[in-house]
Order: sequence, then C-alpha cells, then structure tokens
Amino acid sequence: MSVRGGLLLWSLLVLAGLVGVSAWATGIVSIVPAIQDLLQNPAAGYNPWTIATLFDAYFGFLWFWLWIAYRERSLAARIAWLPAVLLLGNIAMACYMLKVLWSLPPGAGVRELLLRPGSA
Repeated sequence: MSVRGGLLLWSLLVLAGLVGVSAWATGIVSIVPAIQDLLQNPAAGYNPWTIATLFDAYFGFLWFWLWIAYRERSLAARIAWLPAVLLLGNIAMACYMLKVLWSLPPGAGVRELLLRPGSA
C-alpha cells in the first residue's frame, strides 16, 4: 500500500471512529450539559490527569493547525480551520487530511503532501 493510500485509510478510520464514539457519547449525555456541569461544578470531576490530557490534546491540535496554516495560502482558510480544529479536534484534522490527500495528483509523494502546494 502506498503512503497516500495508508494515510487515506487511516484518516477515514479516524473520522469514522471519532464520529461513532461521539454519537455514542452524545446518546448517553449531550456535550452541552456535560460542559455546563463541568463549568458549574469543576471540583466534582477534578482529576489532574484530565487537565493534563486536555493540555496535551490541545497542544497537539495547535501543532497540526500550524501545519495547516503553513500549507494553506489563503488567510481565510487558515482562520477557518483554526476553530474547526479547536472545536472538533481529530475529526477536523482527519477531514483536512482527506481534503489534502484527495487534492494530490496521482503519484504524489510525502513531499507534496507535507509542503505547500507549488513548493515541492
């Protein structure tokens, strides 16, 4: 399997898995009441590892967004992807990767995937 094919498969699996687990979790408790409960009573579910995990996740989201900001030439696209990544996390990241992979010409390699279009 090519690098592109592997990344395409991985991105689709991540997207499907995250949408599935998000739908499952929402069926148990909606995200809005969960956030409201956390904001109103933060000490009830306090765990230092929850906070550490959130920091880790959001730093990872920002690292990925920096690649998006580098790769996208349009300021509007850079700005639009930031809240998408921060609000949807890996769902948005998988969607961005699929967008990039589908836009690559046949035979494109890792260089074309990672670098800004036209700079490879």
